[in-house]
Amino acid sequence: MTTIDIEPHRRELVVHCYRMLGSVHEAEDLVQETMLRAWKARDRYDGNRASLRTWLYRIATNACLTALEGRARRPLPSGLGAPGDDPGAPLVPSLEVPWLRPFPDARLDPAIRASERSALRLALVAAMQTLPPRQRAVLVLREVLEFSAAEVAGQLDMTTAAVNSALQRARAGLAAAGLREETVEEPADDAVRRYVTAFEAADVDALVALLTEDVVLEMPPVPHWYRGRESYGAFMTGMFARRTGRWGLVPTAANGQPAVAAYLDGGLHTLQVFTVRGGRVAHTVVFQDPQVFTDFALPGSMAP
Repeated sequence: MTTIDIEPHRRELVVHCYRMLGSVHEAEDLVQETMLRAWKARDRYDGNRASLRTWLYRIATNACLTALEGRARRPLPSGLGAPGDDPGAPLVPSLEVPWLRPFPDARLDPAIRASERSALRLALVAAMQTLPPRQRAVLVLREVLEFSAAEVAGQLDMTTAAVNSALQRARAGLAAAGLREETVEEPADDAVRRYVTAFEAADVDALVALLTEDVVLEMPPVPHWYRGRESYGAFMTGMFARRTGRWGLVPTAANGQPAVAAYLDGGLHTLQVFTVRGGRVAHTVVFQDPQVFTDFALPGSMAP
């Protein structure tokens, strides 16, 4: 009976399935299914035809493609329509939408390449969700994981020409989605540290001074979102007026980006993920989803 050690590949496969599915919880389920399939098929694995890693990615990718059949994509609010023009609008969640969820950096392999970490950023994962699943798979396998066109063809039962064509269409799809070419700035600690200080003091003027002119604020599962410093500031003014307790923000990281867990009067309120550009906050995504809190293993109350 063939002996193979598949467990060392689990963490990278979870990241791969997350890029495909947009949910850590679903990615973990698919990786568990992948491991089970691989174990049952271990006697059919031929190391002369493909490496163990390539073989596992074939199983995982096809499991993801099956799971995605007939399923709606996972968007962020900014992928569903134009920005809102009323920062005081009621925050009514759309729970029927399968929103994109963030990925905890604590679950990343410390040895992950910088290019792979950058390919986890929320904006890119959200843009990938607009692609047909097979194009998404080709893009991730070719450009993020750097498998050869021949390897991807074998993983997806396609010809090499079809892989190259799908990759071209995927690149065009990302461009059509308006994805901005940027890298995650490091370090971004100073900008986020100043943001935390201003937020905990409910100092809207100080917050606005830390934002880019075209800053974006979105808050899934609330479907509307805002663009620009004026709208951001107006929203924060209203939010602090409604939430008058004591704020405490604890640093964490998500999708290779800085993040904070926000606590109100000691109770867990939101997870906020930041994109920093030019030393200023350019994008904030605020999650208030119990599954996200579970994915990040966030304590329900702030330590005294």
